[in-house]
Formats: sequence, structure tokens, C-alpha cells
Amino acid sequence: MIAERNGIPAVSIMTTAFVDAAELMARVQGVPLHPFAVIEHPIASADPKGIDDRARIAVVRAAEILVG
Repeated sequence: MIAERNGIPAVSIMTTAFVDAAELMARVQGVPLHPFAVIEHPIASADPKGIDDRARIAVVRAAEILVG
């Protein structure tokens, strides 16, 4: 969010469980429109395939946000 606040395009990645907290943090940091790539929760208990699937989704979503 600091990069975004300084004019550098950025995206944050988080799981569905943390969207509300992330949106609040973005407002507090002065970037209320900061984009988020949201992936399925949880991560900690996901098996390797689940982690890989979530990572692939995160990359695609982040690229869509940053590149358009």
C-alpha cells in the first residue's frame, strides 16, 4: 500500500477471511481504492496442490489488476 500511495502501481494478495481488514487498512493508509487479489481461505491447512492452485489464481488476478 505504501508503493501505491507513492504512485507506484501495486496490488495486495490476501485470502477471503482478511478482505474486510485489508480494506480498512487501505483506508487508514490513505489508499481507499487500493486493489486486492483475493484467494480462497485458508492457506495454512491447504495441501501442496491447494497452495499451487491458489498461487496460480493470485498471479492471474494480480496481473489482471496491474496490466488490465
